[in-house]
Amino acid sequence: MNAIYENDIDKLTHKVIGCAMKVYSTLGNGFQKNIYIKALAIELDFEGIAFQKELEMPIFYREEQIGTWQLDFFVAESLMIELKCIDKIEDIHRIQAISYLEAYNIADGLLINFGNTNLEFKRVYNKKLIAKENLKYKLD
Repeated sequence: MNAIYENDIDKLTHKVIGCAMKVYSTLGNGFQKNIYIKALAIELDFEGIAFQKELEMPIFYREEQIGTWQLDFFVAESLMIELKCIDKIEDIHRIQAISYLEAYNIADGLLINFGNTNLEFKRVYNKKLIAKENLKYKLD
């Protein structure tokens, strides 16, 4: 995976949030997740941001594949994006996203919630990977 350092990842995250805001201002809340995935993909593409959508990722336990998980977006080979359509992002959603980051050795993630009356987003970090690779981040 390509490592993007703090300044670049901040810029990328800002661009992605801008794309999500455009989608939200057009569609509002109330649609199913797949609608927002498609709309955000169109917006990311329009902005020239490289991404993979609905990427199927294997889950391993003791070197045996025990299942898969679908990553909503993997942007610029550096940023995991998980979309939600819920009332509010809770700690359990952040913990789940951090678990995904750790499982796939991704440093940065972004939770975006289209289900609230306002667009909601939270950055998440793989602190284990950041410490291991001695990356310099300002953690929220």
